[in-house]
Amino acid sequence: MAQARAGRLLAVIGDEDTCTGFLLGGIGEINSKRQSNFFVVKKDTPVSEIEDAFRQFTTRDDVAIILINQHIGQEIRHVLDAYDQTIPSVLEIPSKEHPYDPSKDSILRRAKGMFSAEDFR
Repeated sequence: MAQARAGRLLAVIGDEDTCTGFLLGGIGEINSKRQSNFFVVKKDTPVSEIEDAFRQFTTRDDVAIILINQHIGQEIRHVLDAYDQTIPSVLEIPSKEHPYDPSKDSILRRAKGMFSAEDFR
């Protein structure tokens, strides 16, 4: 399966097409507590449920990376901005309907703030 290392999973919070694509790619897992490593967000999914899924993934010991569609990340931006742990790492990804916009990615902005152009010379 798609694991960062033995026992560590990739989790996905995304729209139906994104989750289906990753599941077809083999990332689907259910742990011993019967918790899956993906959360499908539909148009009528309450923001509180998205926040709960994110918080649940960030507290699991078996998750190393969380992928979230950027347009869904916008809905819980306050939660993403408050998250400051390195593991699980959070990556915002595009969806079929919504292209990636680097200016909206708070995690990328934080990473850019850690380095200057001088660091890469």
